[in-house]
Amino acid sequence: MAMPAKTKYPLLVLLLALAIFLRFYRLPTTPPGLYRDEAINAINAVEAAATGHYRAFYPENNGREGLYVNAIALLFAFFDAPHDPWVVRLPAAVAGVLTVPGLYLLVAELLGDGPGLFAAFLLATSFWHINFSRIGFGAVFAPLLLCWALYFFTKAVRAADPRAAGWHAAFAGIVYGLGFYTYIAYRITPLLFLAFVPFFKRSAHFWRRAGVFVAAAFVVAAPLGWYFLEHPGEFLHRASEISVAGAASPVAEFGANAAKELLMFNVRGDSNWRHNISGAPELFLPVGLLFLVGIAIGIYSLERRGRDGIQGRTAERVIFPAFPVVLAFLWFFLALLPAALSDEGIPHALRSILMLPPAIILATMGGVCLYRWIKNWNRGVAVAAAWVFLIGAGAAGYRDYFLVWAHNPNVPPAFDAGYVETGREINALPASTPKYVVVGVGGVMVRGIPMPAETTMFITDTFTPAGQAAKNVHYVLPDKFGVIPKGTIPWDATVFIIR
Repeated sequence: MAMPAKTKYPLLVLLLALAIFLRFYRLPTTPPGLYRDEAINAINAVEAAATGHYRAFYPENNGREGLYVNAIALLFAFFDAPHDPWVVRLPAAVAGVLTVPGLYLLVAELLGDGPGLFAAFLLATSFWHINFSRIGFGAVFAPLLLCWALYFFTKAVRAADPRAAGWHAAFAGIVYGLGFYTYIAYRITPLLFLAFVPFFKRSAHFWRRAGVFVAAAFVVAAPLGWYFLEHPGEFLHRASEISVAGAASPVAEFGANAAKELLMFNVRGDSNWRHNISGAPELFLPVGLLFLVGIAIGIYSLERRGRDGIQGRTAERVIFPAFPVVLAFLWFFLALLPAALSDEGIPHALRSILMLPPAIILATMGGVCLYRWIKNWNRGVAVAAAWVFLIGAGAAGYRDYFLVWAHNPNVPPAFDAGYVETGREINALPASTPKYVVVGVGGVMVRGIPMPAETTMFITDTFTPAGQAAKNVHYVLPDKFGVIPKGTIPWDATVFIIR
């Protein structure tokens, strides 16, 4: 049953305000520093803005799809944006906020307004999502675009008006096609749309609307596809580096990784402080329990459907319609594959970020059912329990991020905070002072200099030779620094060491 507009829209506004607060509050200072992967995104963005050469794919640092870099580039192209970490993270924060209404609309379309608002709340207060909404990685765009694409495609295949359906399908395809420019894990998602076929294939207009969707997605994704046709080695370069295929027993390794990924929701999560409170479950404990309840309810719903048949089932016996259950399960397990097939840092919250929306949907199903059960027993208890849960989950999201994680001493090193300080010390010196930066730490080489230096380079705007000359900054490797002829370094030079 639809929720009255006078109730629904104020609640949605409150949820958006909550999402904005948790993603923008103290953004200039939290997280600290600027991790090297964020910095190379920023540096490529500065170059793109200066040259007007926006790429579908940026090959440096093992290769990155171009949407996030180009979003940062627009900030530098049209605004006088400073070389500060918060500028690099601004598109992520915006994407994080916009994912909340996207998930609301999708779940409301599948299950109703109440479940939609609950799902949006769970996402808005999720530490997992708050964290990646405040880091300059392109992966946060993947759940944003997939949620909106699924919403519009669902609207398209259900619409009675052919004209509206066509527009919905085209917009869904455009949004979905953009997702291929976000993160490598997104490439598994075409299989997700197979979930629509058993439920809508008998519709007279389904295949036509699906064709519009596919055509629009193909046109939008074509530049990236063309790039990979011209550079086939780039397509699987990063995936091949970290694949379980190189393990002694790939099948066993895949199974172990899958188990770790499944356990990360309630038992042990990502141990990287950049991604998580090291080792903490990815879901707040009550949400994790609702997630398990949702899985059980989803399986029960499908089991009853299979036992009773399509015509014989009743609403009382099938707790949720089959389509949203199948969509959530398929989405969850497809999103599991990229992480389980890798052999690095498992469980990996970033590589698994596409698992978050279906996990939230399943937790929503669990929460809705649990509330209904308690309400049937005692309405007052159900309402009180709901308020306790909502207040607790909201408080936990703030506490875990701003009070626990942000103040942990392991967080600044995880974001190369020291390299940002080095950059600011360099900026404080006059241009006339020669500055030698000895890069004494290893990493992927970018134009002859290890990746960790990218953070300092962005803060000082000295990535290019012209920038280095203007600021009188010289980047050298330790082996070169030791053999620089005596007298080459001016007596008044300042030496910085990145280690």
